[in-house]
Amino acid sequence: MDSFWVAAAWSLLPTIGVSVVFYIVIRGIVRSDRTERKTHARIEAQERAARGLPPRAS
Repeated sequence: MDSFWVAAAWSLLPTIGVSVVFYIVIRGIVRSDRTERKTHARIEAQERAARGLPPRAS
């Protein structure tokens, strides 16, 4: 019975490992996109202010 649980753990380990890596990659992509959008909005607001235009309505 003990070898059954060891075999079950070893069979689930690759799936869990790939899932963790997938989660980390997707989280990094989402965070970088969020940061890029904030930076782009800040730069656009600065450019609009420099040209004397009103702030962009969201």
